[in-house]
Amino acid sequence: MQRKTYALIDGDQLEKNVKEIKRKYPDYKYYIGVVKNNCYHHGMKSILNLIEGGVNYLAVSSLEEALMARKYHSSIPILCLEPIDLEFIDDVLNSDITITVDSLGYLKSLEEKDLYTKLKIHLKIDSGMHRLGFTDRDEVEEAYEKIRKHPKMILEGIYSHFATLGITDPHWDNQVKSFLEITGLIDLKQIPIVHFGRSATLVEHPKLPFCNGIRLGIVMYGFSQSRKDGTDLKSKLRVLKRNYLQKKNHCSKTILENDLNVKTAFSLYSTIISERKVKAGDVVGYNTYKVEEDGYIYTIPIGYADGVTKSFGEVSINGGRFPIVSDSMDMILFYAPIFLEVGMKVEIMGQFISLQEVCRKTNQNAYHLLNQIQNRVVRVHKSKEEKEEIYY
Repeated sequence: MQRKTYALIDGDQLEKNVKEIKRKYPDYKYYIGVVKNNCYHHGMKSILNLIEGGVNYLAVSSLEEALMARKYHSSIPILCLEPIDLEFIDDVLNSDITITVDSLGYLKSLEEKDLYTKLKIHLKIDSGMHRLGFTDRDEVEEAYEKIRKHPKMILEGIYSHFATLGITDPHWDNQVKSFLEITGLIDLKQIPIVHFGRSATLVEHPKLPFCNGIRLGIVMYGFSQSRKDGTDLKSKLRVLKRNYLQKKNHCSKTILENDLNVKTAFSLYSTIISERKVKAGDVVGYNTYKVEEDGYIYTIPIGYADGVTKSFGEVSINGGRFPIVSDSMDMILFYAPIFLEVGMKVEIMGQFISLQEVCRKTNQNAYHLLNQIQNRVVRVHKSKEEKEEIYY
């Protein structure tokens, strides 16, 4: 790599995470690994580790992502979660991609296409999120019959998506009821795959009896979603409020704390490319940071174009921490009171500064943080003691 800035992806840890999830939650038949946006920016090669861990279905956002995923595995089923423009139905058939049908109109357009081979379909139900999916039970029944009678269509699955975690609000329970009402004219037991939950609902709610599939997202990448209440006054007040809302909204059972042993597999590094000796009172970088004590300013080649900003707070070198004092599109400046050599490796997230800590500092969740680290940062994929630089 030329820039010596890279994200290290621990493929072995991803494999362990999936195995741990299946150990803890063994009652599903289909473990659907969500690998959209380049495996949450871990890189599509991570698919191989997820499959090795026990994922037996993949889910992506778009046809482009599906075709990219297919390059890494020729046979695993891949579901596209968004309706695909039927102009590209041949690409779907050629690569054996499973499509989402979210309306009767879309299905009728699909019927007009010349399907030269079998096409697997999952029906999407809008149970309350109001983003995609059927809302009318008669239309669901009509779609069910149309697909069942079509010689080239296979109704393999049906699914929905939760809008909330349902811990203190009634929406989770309402969506379950709505799903069962909307699908009430068909026999769910005749559909091979029924999936509703995602990472958070997997760990925070008991398994829905009519579901045999679960979509795994952020939990595969090292976030257990476990919540432990503190003992301070603020935490106690939060518990009281939660208990009140749960009772008021008649919320079903939730499980906030779990012992799921998953770990993050994503770490981020750069390299010192310049050092400057500075004196107290000197100003540095954009927004003119004022140096408080004599020391050194160091430059590393990563910036907000890569998804890293001053709000990350600190960097680490061999366990020592140093404050980021300025950011720009392509470079970060940090201050240290000691001399450090050009060429030294700098940790931005990893062993000493966890991804969770950066989430807290930047006031964002792991979904946003992982997805903001851009693909121009080289992914170094490590698996079975081998490393490969991958440019996406």
